Amino acid sequence: MPQKKRRVLLKLSGEAFGGGTIGVNPDIVAQIAKEIADGAKSAEVAIVVGGGNFFRGAELSQRGMERTRADYMGMLGTVMNALALQDFLEQAGVDVRVQSAITMSQVTEPYIPLRAIRHLEKGRVVIFGAGAGLPYFSTDTVAAQRALEIKADEVLVAKNGVDGVYSADPKKDPSAVKLEKITYQDALVQGLKVVDATAFSLCMDNKMPMRVFGMQGGANITDAIKGKKIGTFVSA
Repeated sequence: MPQKKRRVLLKLSGEAFGGGTIGVNPDIVAQIAKEIADGAKSAEVAIVVGGGNFFRGAELSQRGMERTRADYMGMLGTVMNALALQDFLEQAGVDVRVQSAITMSQVTEPYIPLRAIRHLEKGRVVIFGAGAGLPYFSTDTVAAQRALEIKADEVLVAKNGVDGVYSADPKKDPSAVKLEKITYQDALVQGLKVVDATAFSLCMDNKMPMRVFGMQGGANITDAIKGKKIGTFVSA
């Protein structure tokens, strides 16, 4: 019997796609695609992308926009990122499928968990767009939910501007130290907000391990997919 491949759910931040600006920076997305392509040779990879380089529902709603409408705009931003990533992954020689939680039959498949698993088993990379298709859910939470539904071995959260979970916010507290590992319970009790609390709770309740790491570094995404010990390991 062939050995079962490691299966991971990779969460990518939308801001990283824009390189700090609105829209998609092709050079950055090409680099991310290259790292994923290298990792996908030895593991089954599913991806959830954020949309922060286009819209953030929570921020738009603070500026007076109706929250549910703002969230749907954010979800559409994630689909644009998913299509951009699909294109660059295909250029890197990877077979890719995009599944969307909001039906867009001309550009994506609908999100069907069993079909996603079948794609992964056939060696395809699957990108999940449009978040959960529901307002009030962050893409961190969607990453945890999708990981559980496709029976992933680990959730990999690639962060922009921070390389793991710290004892406090490193941008505000210079004495904050990076943690090698932490339990979900401790992260929630200490209010460490590097990942959405709902995502932490969902993973904790279902004993799904998570690795939080920084995207910067040239091969961090590849290393995380392969299971190397980078960033912070979060467990139940």
